[in-house]
Amino acid sequence: MKLPPLLVYTVLRLLAFVVPLGILWLFPVFREYWWLAALFAALIGMSISLLFLRAPLSRASREIYAKRNRDRGRTDEDAEDSASGV
Repeated sequence: MKLPPLLVYTVLRLLAFVVPLGILWLFPVFREYWWLAALFAALIGMSISLLFLRAPLSRASREIYAKRNRDRGRTDEDAEDSASGV
């Protein structure tokens, strides 16, 4: 069973944030300033995403584009007929 590309990308992005956050919480200074740990983890996660997750983002974007444009071949009359149940 193949996982949807959007799900794969979402899980990888969450991991890119949660793993650095967990590592930062191991340091005592970040336990006191949890908001600073979250900020640094967000910056690290964004950097990881830009550097390493370009291919999953590309696949997810192509899937979204394909789903949005698969009904473009229909005419307005066909869309109206299908919406009215005729």
